[in-house]
Amino acid sequence: MADTLSFLELLAREGSPDEFEMVVAVARRNGVTGEGLEELERAKRLSLAVHAQLERHQQREGTFATLVDTARELAKPPDLDVLLNVTTRRARLLLRVDMAYIGMPDDDLKEVCIRAADGHTSMLSVGLRLPNTGGVGRKVLTDSLPFWTPDYLVDQRFVHSERTDEVVRAEGLHAIMAAPLVYEKAPFGILYVGDRNVRHFKVDEISLLSSLASLASAMIEKARWLEAATGRAESLRIRVEEAESQLGSLADLAEVHQGLMDMALSGGNFQTLAEEAGHRLRASVQLRAADGAVLATAGRLPEREDLVLLARMNAHAAREPFYLEGMWAAPVLAGDGHLGTLLVFPTEPLDEWARRLLGIVAQVAAVLVLLDRKPGMLEAGDRGELLDDLLANPPRPAQRLRKRARWLGMDLDTDHVVVLSRTDGAARGKAAVWAASYAHSMGGLHTVKNGCNVLLLMGSDPGEAARAVSAKLSPLLDTPVTVAAAGPVSDPASVRSGFAEALRCLEAMTTLGAGGSAASVGDLGFLGVLLADSPDIDGFIAVAIGPVLEYDRQRSTELVQTLGAYFESGSSPTYAAEKLHVHPNTVSRRLERIGELLGPGWQDTERSLDIQLALRLVRLRHLLGGSITPGTGREGG
Repeated sequence: MADTLSFLELLAREGSPDEFEMVVAVARRNGVTGEGLEELERAKRLSLAVHAQLERHQQREGTFATLVDTARELAKPPDLDVLLNVTTRRARLLLRVDMAYIGMPDDDLKEVCIRAADGHTSMLSVGLRLPNTGGVGRKVLTDSLPFWTPDYLVDQRFVHSERTDEVVRAEGLHAIMAAPLVYEKAPFGILYVGDRNVRHFKVDEISLLSSLASLASAMIEKARWLEAATGRAESLRIRVEEAESQLGSLADLAEVHQGLMDMALSGGNFQTLAEEAGHRLRASVQLRAADGAVLATAGRLPEREDLVLLARMNAHAAREPFYLEGMWAAPVLAGDGHLGTLLVFPTEPLDEWARRLLGIVAQVAAVLVLLDRKPGMLEAGDRGELLDDLLANPPRPAQRLRKRARWLGMDLDTDHVVVLSRTDGAARGKAAVWAASYAHSMGGLHTVKNGCNVLLLMGSDPGEAARAVSAKLSPLLDTPVTVAAAGPVSDPASVRSGFAEALRCLEAMTTLGAGGSAASVGDLGFLGVLLADSPDIDGFIAVAIGPVLEYDRQRSTELVQTLGAYFESGSSPTYAAEKLHVHPNTVSRRLERIGELLGPGWQDTERSLDIQLALRLVRLRHLLGGSITPGTGREGG
């Protein structure tokens, strides 16, 4: 009985298992045997069982106490990274493992990013990205349940990833256990623990990691929510500050706008506006009319007319300020009307406030243009209106048109040509700005009609004018431009017919697949004769075979007859000689003379067609009783 009480005393003072064994050993030395010894052994076993159970209870109590401490620690920090670090540190200490880490998959679940790690020694560091194609983590995310392996690299119960295996091997890990971090039944991350020894995790340990993961999930989600809320609050604060700043800027702009408008309405001029804009924008400023004429300049401007033209074209095409190589160009508009351009050369980059001011200055400039009625200020508009009236149907009084033209420095009774250019898409606005400037520089007129830029320019060669417009405009637009011309016209009434001829020429070029080229009615040969408002048949014949007709008239030869027989015989001198009943050598000599008179290339396909058409017209005139006076293109009786 005394020995049995010894076991109770040991339990009371939490003696070690060795001390329990010592009681039995002492009794055996004292000669206790038989039933007494068996009873003592049984008492020892019961005492050790009670001792082990007490230890487990104490351990569980310690674990729960530590878990409670962990909960308190997780509840304190609002920062997500701090929470993750607390979770991994506590996991490693609670389960007495070598390391712990947290991985979070990307939105597309293709990779897992290590967000926190504790106890690592080599490759497994924060920010490391591992493929989510296999391993313990993939199984946990798929099943939303804890999973563990006693020896990761040799376990074939899951798919292995070469990259993940490399990291596990570098860390020297064997046993790995993982539990899902879950929010609203959906896993958003994985809590791992790893040991560098082969280890079989117990049920209590699995339960402990799951509990820690559940606790951490709630706290992490809370932190993520707070982080998102803080981000939204910060974004809202920034937006409020920006709104307040914009309101202040708008108030300043409204004040400036009012001041500039008062200046314009109280007798201000373009120069005053340019100087005020230059002062406020800390820049050199220039105002130009629609045709490119300079209205006012404040400050020193670089001599880059090509750059200015390109900027003006782009600004009016976009109908908003346009920046190009250190220069801002703002269109001066009134509805759809193009009144001019504001050019600004700042000494430093313009901020948002300054760019808004650009538009305000351009608006005030438009008001000045519309208010100013001084000669020359609205010249660009007058030039466009004059050309519109010249093209009007019914026609305007010729004398009034002549008077308006003289006021603009033009004489409508001298030779002019009508040039039309057409392009597609966004390039139309650019082309209109260029055409207005070009017409002004050439002393001509410009308007837009039927989707085409219409120019009335001084000159007598429409083909040359068309090619000049194409050569200058096409490189600027970097897109095909079709240009057609007609003329010359030498009185107000003929301008409209010249426009009609040029438009027919333009449509014919498009139909024939010649878009993007330049030509006049005269360049189209016989087709040009058909397109002409008043077909010049005699002129066509004179251009095609006039020298041959003149040679026959002066020398009474038969070159025209030989030329006709030559084409009728399929361009064969031998068959032509048979048809004419002369020797082939005679035909050859006549053809040589024809070549001298018509020049090289007379047998080319396009030119030979015009020659044959001219021969047919001569023959038809002869049959009808008329004739052609060679060299003059006039009919004779």
